[in-house]
Amino acid sequence: MIETIAVARVLREAVTTPYLNLVTRPTGVAVRGRIESVLATSEWETAMLDFSDVVLLDLSCADEVVAKLVRMAQERLGRVVAIRGLDEHLWESIHAVLEHQQLAVAVLADGSITLLGSVPCDVQHLFNTLEPATPLAAAALSQRLGWSDGRTAAALDAALGLGVCRRATGGFVRLPLA
Repeated sequence: MIETIAVARVLREAVTTPYLNLVTRPTGVAVRGRIESVLATSEWETAMLDFSDVVLLDLSCADEVVAKLVRMAQERLGRVVAIRGLDEHLWESIHAVLEHQQLAVAVLADGSITLLGSVPCDVQHLFNTLEPATPLAAAALSQRLGWSDGRTAAALDAALGLGVCRRATGGFVRLPLA
């Protein structure tokens, strides 16, 4: 199940401003607090943060709204945060913060899924090979990738740790964003 959260709407509610600029750490804290409240009462597996109407995002808000939510979702809830609706400027701020903190998120854009943040090459390749609906066993994945079982296991561990794939009956699937 995916819980979609319109970040611009949450921003308007949190700071009652007509502007759609996520700037200053206190603004980010207020927005993150509201999003955490929504997620705490939801049965979601994935939280989709929709940045479609956000005009500006500084690094402090990217840290508060994205990085801290990604970490909280993984560590406290065992769930995943994904993103959509990013323009180039928002992409850059979020990437910088995630890379610095060695976190990653899946981004839905133009019908495809990309990983953003600190993503090792093997994790990126593994993610591109996995499918969202058809589980692949580790051995089949090793064969498809042409990797040793050890290399595949290490990439799977890293991808699971980043929250960009999950275990499923019969193997592993990438983060579903349908």
